[in-house]
Amino acid sequence: MTEKTVLCFGDSLTWGWVPAAETAPTTRFPRGVRWTGVLADSLGDDYAVIEEGLSARTTNVDDPTDPRLNGAAHLPITLASHLPLDLVILMLGTNDTKAYFHRTPFEIASGMGLLVAQVLGSAGGVGTVYPAPAVLVVTPPPLAPMPDPWFQMTFEGGQQKSEQLAHAYRALCDYMKIAYFDAGSVISTDGSDGVHFTEQNNRDLGAALADEVRRILA
Repeated sequence: MTEKTVLCFGDSLTWGWVPAAETAPTTRFPRGVRWTGVLADSLGDDYAVIEEGLSARTTNVDDPTDPRLNGAAHLPITLASHLPLDLVILMLGTNDTKAYFHRTPFEIASGMGLLVAQVLGSAGGVGTVYPAPAVLVVTPPPLAPMPDPWFQMTFEGGQQKSEQLAHAYRALCDYMKIAYFDAGSVISTDGSDGVHFTEQNNRDLGAALADEVRRILA
């Protein structure tokens, strides 16, 4: 059997941010604990899973605090460098709910739509003949209460927006005729900071997405 390759493009939830009492700085969960590692282990040797998570990454908006974080500015490069790919999992949107972006759930979903279009238009890469991969859009689970005052201000109004993302993302995926999964259907945001995943969250999400990947690539 030919090995199938899955690229996971996301933010700190994909990178493996460990929730900490002091919020930041923090460390990264080991490979086998991160949902991407759980996914890889669940899928087995017939699949290769590429992790591409960057903390604070957005869908397609420039962050005034850090020029590295616009996902749409980097996804085309990432796709071209990793072709051939069978599937790209996109899980972004949490950081788009930050107060200083003033984005609505529709605007965040539109940013995700741009990322989807970049994946679907990635055929050929740089001088190659590979087709564009399939896409799976994953809505992050809603934000939870945040004990840290700075996080509270950073994500002011974000919890309500994050609760509306599943509806917006599902509508987008129905419109674009691509696969969709709501992470909030299997996990909640249980990390102590109200933003990030616990070890159990990672295990549950990785196992659930393994089933989705098998279904899509069957």
